[in-house]
Amino acid sequence: MSGAVEARLAALGLALPQVAAPLAAYQPAVRTGAYVYTAGQLPLVDGTLPLTGKVGAEVTAEEAKELARTCALNALAAVKSVAGDLDRVARVVKVVGFVASAADFTGQPGVLNGASELLGEVFGDKGVHARSAVGVAVLPLDAPVEVEVLVELTDD
Repeated sequence: MSGAVEARLAALGLALPQVAAPLAAYQPAVRTGAYVYTAGQLPLVDGTLPLTGKVGAEVTAEEAKELARTCALNALAAVKSVAGDLDRVARVVKVVGFVASAADFTGQPGVLNGASELLGEVFGDKGVHARSAVGVAVLPLDAPVEVEVLVELTDD
């Protein structure tokens, strides 16, 4: 099933990927009541990380921003897997992003703008959200960035 949200993605030259298989004992997304919580989504493309390493060292901030955009797209696929249709998203409530950072890198908010800007492009005013951008030492698979998304759904 696809609707207006997926049409906006297509207009941006994007399509929802397959939901990434979990790396451990968890689900990619879980619905409780009107909310869908995604697990942390890595910037996997066809099951592979396009880049690895620390932002501010092996990965530039601009590259990491694009990876955060990919994480958000993967999160949307996870949301759809439990919501059935992205047109049911009433609003994006919160985004939490983790950036594997070199010791002196302080641009985590700019990196996470990749995810936030994509959600704004796709959902308009419904994509405006609260956010945390956290620098960490390392992420699974040596990914540079990981993003979680919390959305509220409309009534069934």
